[in-house]
Amino acid sequence: MAKTTKTAAKAKAKPRKSSGRMASKGFPNPIDVHVGQRMRQRRTLLGMSQETLGAAIGLTFQQVQKYERGANRVSGSRLFDLAQVLDVPIAYFFEDMPGEVQKQSPSKLMGVAAPEPIEFEFDPLARRETLELVRAYFKIPHAATRKRLADLVKALAKAGDIDD
Repeated sequence: MAKTTKTAAKAKAKPRKSSGRMASKGFPNPIDVHVGQRMRQRRTLLGMSQETLGAAIGLTFQQVQKYERGANRVSGSRLFDLAQVLDVPIAYFFEDMPGEVQKQSPSKLMGVAAPEPIEFEFDPLARRETLELVRAYFKIPHAATRKRLADLVKALAKAGDIDD
């Protein structure tokens, strides 16, 4: 009879709202994905491998990959470690977060009222391609060559408008 009472109590219980974490279904929360992208962006900018970053915080490169994809959530203590190793403030991981992503926080998905998110413009400097280009540019040893390359890129950008 005790078993029947437990089952009846469960049936009457109010169903829990989702916290927004759907990793079990293969869909990580967009905020976790954003944090992972920022982590990858900074690591790449520093020229650090996933293996090096993992070793610095006591993880394998596979665990770093999961963080960067958003498949695993980054805990507060791990975020603190990452901020120190990557030499950024913790807020860095949440900067440039689009309003649509901000709306996917667990509290928002659970219906908790909060102020409207601040909308940020897309930053082309945040793209991996841009970061790799900047790193390669600064590896060119001669200032005159770097200047000629910058002039070439500007000319190509102007010409790109004509060719389209």
